[in-house]
Amino acid sequence: MGFKDLKFPEGSKFLVTGGAGFIGSNICEAILDLGYEVTCLDDLSTGKQANVDALMGRKGYTFIKGDIKDLDTCMKACEGIDYVMNEAAWGSVPRSIEMPLFYEENNIRGTLNMMEASRQQGVKKFVYASSSSVYGDHPVLPKVEGQEGNLLSPYALTKRACEEYGKLYKKLYGLDTYGLRYFNVFGRRQDPEGAYAAVIPRFIRQLLHGETPTINGDGKQSRDFTYVDNVIEANLKACLAPSEAAGQAFNIAYGGREFLIDIYYDLCEALEIKKEPIFGPDRPGDIKHSNADISKAKKLLGYDPDYDFAKGIKLAIAWYKENL
Repeated sequence: MGFKDLKFPEGSKFLVTGGAGFIGSNICEAILDLGYEVTCLDDLSTGKQANVDALMGRKGYTFIKGDIKDLDTCMKACEGIDYVMNEAAWGSVPRSIEMPLFYEENNIRGTLNMMEASRQQGVKKFVYASSSSVYGDHPVLPKVEGQEGNLLSPYALTKRACEEYGKLYKKLYGLDTYGLRYFNVFGRRQDPEGAYAAVIPRFIRQLLHGETPTINGDGKQSRDFTYVDNVIEANLKACLAPSEAAGQAFNIAYGGREFLIDIYYDLCEALEIKKEPIFGPDRPGDIKHSNADISKAKKLLGYDPDYDFAKGIKLAIAWYKENL
């Protein structure tokens, strides 16, 4: 059923941190489409002004330019808010290996500021972005909550730390927190630019511009690529989830598994381009295979994703063709 028929109490107010980013802006738009008010908090360090401008004229949308590393900003943003969705974070495993202190400040302290502000301002639900990277080197597939290995990057550590804080804030303060472990999210508005761009938009952009994409490693690594609308559904349903499910983390994916080399050739075919890729070295900190067991999220959050990879990639390609 997705999220288009979800109902919240009348007059419900949402706050989305990182709301100018790829996932955050899509969540903001979905909340407006449902007829509720949403405040976007973003410092525009990785988020895009264009994503804010696209929603600026819409009834019920407010933008605050601010940084979650500043507690006062978080406190003000949480005033009168019912539901917080904390998407603000710095992504990229390789970049976190280069900048561990920066990641600690942004991802751990920033999230903790938001949890604390939510607690003090009486927010009903605090939903936050975690990551499949918390599984580290645990080899078993599919990935199941509670079976995590050794962490492989500072980024993964920041997400694990946020989950531990989420657990504590439920236990000590009664704040209903829900951690969503995203598995390789893709879709409209994902940035194809820069050294740390996600693989699907980067490949599409390079192919459309006549460039030759580089695949890190042999291309035989697999991922549970997850279309952005599934992630919107998970966030909204977490806001409606029972208190008994709070203080936990949940896999958010479709539950499929795609190999990178297959995706590359599928994209070539869809774009009617014939071009062999370049193969580069493996990236440090990368997990070789990921595939999610989503039964816990289905059971406790009512998560029931509509978009498998084939359906999602068609929509993503169509969006990039129009917008690149």
